[in-house]
Amino acid sequence: MKVSVQNVGLTAKQPLLDLLQEKLDSLERFSDRIQEAKVTLKVDKADDRQNKIMEVRLVIPGNDLFVKKHGATFEELVPKVVDTLHREIVDWKERQR
Repeated sequence: MKVSVQNVGLTAKQPLLDLLQEKLDSLERFSDRIQEAKVTLKVDKADDRQNKIMEVRLVIPGNDLFVKKHGATFEELVPKVVDTLHREIVDWKERQR
């Protein structure tokens, strides 16, 4: 799957990008219709420690899936986002039947 990452106000390190690619690729076993994952990484200017924001849009013909999560680090957000996307894919497939 093609994964495009947009960094807003930061520079993502290669280990984070590799982790994102690996975890998002695992979603392909649940649906072969996923064409692309568009990831946006942001750091909120708030003083709160939960200031990292990750948004992921899975491009699926006819229906895109979107998840937005906040957390302390991007590394902790990756599994949360992937789990949520997995549930959305399962729900979407159930609605298709």
